[in-house]
Amino acid sequence: MEEFVVLVNPEDEVLGLMEKQQAHINGLLHRAFSVFLFNSKGEMLLQKRASGKYHSPNQWTNAVCSHPREDETYIDGAKRRLQEELGIEAELSEKFNFIYKADVGGGLWEHELDYVFTGDYEADFHLNQDEVEEVRFISIEDLDKEMAENPENFTAWFKIILEEYKHHF
Repeated sequence: MEEFVVLVNPEDEVLGLMEKQQAHINGLLHRAFSVFLFNSKGEMLLQKRASGKYHSPNQWTNAVCSHPREDETYIDGAKRRLQEELGIEAELSEKFNFIYKADVGGGLWEHELDYVFTGDYEADFHLNQDEVEEVRFISIEDLDKEMAENPENFTAWFKIILEEYKHHF
């Protein structure tokens, strides 16, 4: 099934739709969301992207990052992807939004108006292996150390979004 992203201007006014991969080739600004999940110890959930993903396979990233569909709110899209990728439900809170552009390799760009949500989660996962290889919780301190030592193991956008997240909190 062909997936489309919602193209927007910096004020989040809709400009139209474009097939997802074409938008990433053209580097056009589109709607996105990112979810950070934490356990009761304050550790962040990371997911390792599946090996079959068309960009950034086998790299670690935040719990969920994706795009809302046409006529879908950011939070509804985030909850949908929690279910589709991790097989879970969680209460989410919108924290902030910002625009970034990241080279993800292979001539592809993420240029996103990204709405960032957080939530808590402690139970089991039911991973969609087409999307997610594995998940793990990690302390922010250990994550910072791991990212400094092996930055190539993490998605380009996660590095940007994590810094923005730290700036807000």
